[in-house]
Amino acid sequence: MFSLAKQITPRISTLGRLQQPSMKLGRAVGARFYHEKVIDHYENPRNMGSLDKHDPSVGTGLVGAPACGDVMRLQIKVDDDNNIVDVKFKTFGCGSAIASSSYITERVRGMNIEEALKIKNTDIAKELCLPPVKLHCSMLAEDAIKSAIKDFRTKRGGELRSAPASA
Repeated sequence: MFSLAKQITPRISTLGRLQQPSMKLGRAVGARFYHEKVIDHYENPRNMGSLDKHDPSVGTGLVGAPACGDVMRLQIKVDDDNNIVDVKFKTFGCGSAIASSSYITERVRGMNIEEALKIKNTDIAKELCLPPVKLHCSMLAEDAIKSAIKDFRTKRGGELRSAPASA
């Protein structure tokens, strides 16, 4: 016999904390479904983990959304040419927040930090097909990458290796 109890399972966030039981992603939440891209990034998160925060080439961004309780930590490792060579995340939040974190790590890997600063939450939301009620998740991802770059620059004393400005 069909049992709703079998569909409801506890979830472990990417920080390893037990979340309240919830319906599995891909099932209706109210009258809406998560898009398959969100489900893919949630079920198969890319680049989850941590980098050494004491490494001077690593910048860490920690952002949160008080309204919903989502917390996102994004870390970037930057080479001498200001290219992002590694990126990791840990997120405590809903499927859309985890998917946004996972997606942004794929997007910024290999980018110069100046290019990464140009990424907007609307780009993330469009790629993941996030509904308006979940736009705060893409905003967190945008804020996290900006915060990580700011931390990297602070560790380097604000200096960036780039071509000198023409006078």
